[in-house]
Amino acid sequence: MAIVVNLDVMMAKRKISLNELSERVDLTLSNLSILKTGKAKAIRFSTLESICKALDCQPADILEYVSDVSPKI
Repeated sequence: MAIVVNLDVMMAKRKISLNELSERVDLTLSNLSILKTGKAKAIRFSTLESICKALDCQPADILEYVSDVSPKI
């Protein structure tokens, strides 16, 4: 998938655990874990907003587009 989830990186930078983030954004541990591991297929803007607010970051700090097409030489 071309979208990479860097939630674990931002959590480490902010020194916040999965349990603490789960409480702050009112999301279950299992749903947050699915997002953190990159297994989620979608995220609601309201959830993304809550996570950004809790981690004091921008959506681009959490979600990154990586082209999966290798350059031709």
